[in-house]
Amino acid sequence: MRHKLIVSLVLTCLVLNAAHAVNQTAQPFVSPMFGDNMVIQRGKTNTIWGWTKAGENVRVELAGQTATATAGTDGRWSVHLLPPASSHSLTLRVAGSQTVVFTNILVGDVWLCGGQSNMEFPLSRARNGDAEIKAANHPNLRLFTVKQQPAYAPASTVQGAWSVCTPQTVTENGGVSAIGYFFARKIQSETNIPIGLIKDCWGGTPAESWTSAEGLRPLKDFNTPLAEVDRLRERGAPPYGNYISHWYDEFDAGQKDNAWAAPDLDEHDWKTVTIPGGFSELGVSEMPALCYFRKTVTLPDPLPAGSAKIFLGVIERMDTTQINGRWTGASAWVENPRAYSIGDGILKPGTNVVTVRVFKTKPDGGFKSDPKQLKLVLGDKTEIPLAGEWKGKLSVDARPPHPLPLGFENWPTMPSVLYDGMIAPVAPLAISGALWYQGEANTDRAKQYRTLLPAMIADWRKTFGQGDFPFYIVSLAAFMQHRDAPGDDAWAELREAQAFTARTVTNSGLALAIDVGNANDIHPVDKKEVGERLALCALANHHGIKVPFAGPTFDHVEKIPGALKLHFKNTDGGLVVKGDKLGEFAIAGEDHKWCWADAKIEGDTVIVSSRKVLSPKAARYAWQANPVATLFNGAGLPAVPFRTDE
Repeated sequence: MRHKLIVSLVLTCLVLNAAHAVNQTAQPFVSPMFGDNMVIQRGKTNTIWGWTKAGENVRVELAGQTATATAGTDGRWSVHLLPPASSHSLTLRVAGSQTVVFTNILVGDVWLCGGQSNMEFPLSRARNGDAEIKAANHPNLRLFTVKQQPAYAPASTVQGAWSVCTPQTVTENGGVSAIGYFFARKIQSETNIPIGLIKDCWGGTPAESWTSAEGLRPLKDFNTPLAEVDRLRERGAPPYGNYISHWYDEFDAGQKDNAWAAPDLDEHDWKTVTIPGGFSELGVSEMPALCYFRKTVTLPDPLPAGSAKIFLGVIERMDTTQINGRWTGASAWVENPRAYSIGDGILKPGTNVVTVRVFKTKPDGGFKSDPKQLKLVLGDKTEIPLAGEWKGKLSVDARPPHPLPLGFENWPTMPSVLYDGMIAPVAPLAISGALWYQGEANTDRAKQYRTLLPAMIADWRKTFGQGDFPFYIVSLAAFMQHRDAPGDDAWAELREAQAFTARTVTNSGLALAIDVGNANDIHPVDKKEVGERLALCALANHHGIKVPFAGPTFDHVEKIPGALKLHFKNTDGGLVVKGDKLGEFAIAGEDHKWCWADAKIEGDTVIVSSRKVLSPKAARYAWQANPVATLFNGAGLPAVPFRTDE
């Protein structure tokens, strides 16, 4: 269930088409981080940069201020300007080998929105998204989306452009981040300060992908994958950002010129196989293997109107699906039943060829679902069964000693590749701070995250060179089915690592999402609450406004006869129960056997006890992926999950 993380991985198309190298040869006169409609950071010296001929002079003007620079041997120039404290739109003029003028510029606060799919999650999919979009006329809110690009060395530029927030622009470029939008709207309602949001995120990606090699090496946990990135860079390999695409390039005979997916392929040397199944007929039932399977289906003329989809059920480990030689979908999330929308113009009346490449890693791998789940569904809901007779061919017998890829994900997961492609080229843009919603991809390495996330924060702060700017973290939302028995939990430990970072890293904060999750969807739609909780962190700690910004936070435990008294801070308005019952607490004695506890509020404390634990030694609260979390403060903020044991 945990790997149901990224249902919306439409980004997997990156893997199947060779990724384009970041263009380092034709550099722009002015970095794309600057443009019409931008927000320039207030109260800080702003660096403005670009490229021209070596030795050429560049003159920059902003609101009556002027700065000049001479391009270095690499052609890069940069100037430093302190913007005025102005509420009026400004003009930025850059003159040298050419002259560029940017207009409708505001002075305000710029926030970098980073992380994985829950930060990427668009406003259109949030609760009441349609209504929110219709009301999204905010001329003092400006939006910039960093185009996704992995890189194996620091890129110089990104692609993107600033826009004014309107009902139209919030749906462009994948959609404005819902979290960022609600954060900005709350800040503006309280301060009237213009806000610039930079969406710089990618679904399914781990924190190490967003950290530089220099920032990772001291941890010593990523030396092997970093060495692989170095090897690929030295070879001039395409910057896919994942391991398996390079493995395919090196070993997959069927991928060359897309030959084995071609609709007119001669199948005389292919074997007849039965799907689900297929691997035993190809002689690789018990071993890792990469195989291709092809099936010809006949469709009516004319084709029914409407969108068509192909369903292939659960596949272990990874599939790549093409129809008539054109890419249709791919996934490496094992537990996710494959359901790919078929693009316009791919299907045709008459004969169509479905090709599925499957990389299985386990003896029982491959197609895992009931045959009835394998089907092609046309626009009029007509179902074409796909189970049964196919043609199959072995591409790679991957049993030892044949090398396997370091990872099977088909989106960027390699260390440093998104830092190099999407963070380094944004710096040294002047910003207020960063918002971070990520952790789902690191839940199986929570202990490591306690050092990894602080290292990433330090890395970003060093890269931007603006001191310890605010860094606000979203704690993971509730997800997966509630567990009836208390015990250890990886998701709870990852939340603990996030809370630890917010507590120990200077100028950091934590926004809880424990009460707005969805057991069946890792992408909860209630983004407004979370965005506004991030805004409370900024209002209190960055703007100095006296507002409650944190929920009840465990302070210390007091042992009393037969019970434990848990003391809390951040109890603004007192401790309250949101719901029918105070929960979810567990306690244990010396034997470390956990039992659910009875809990009652007493002032700013909670007393927990159980008839099953006569002498409790430790307590936990909300310690599972989807807990009953009903402890709040009077300000309406949920308590931070915690444990008193280590």
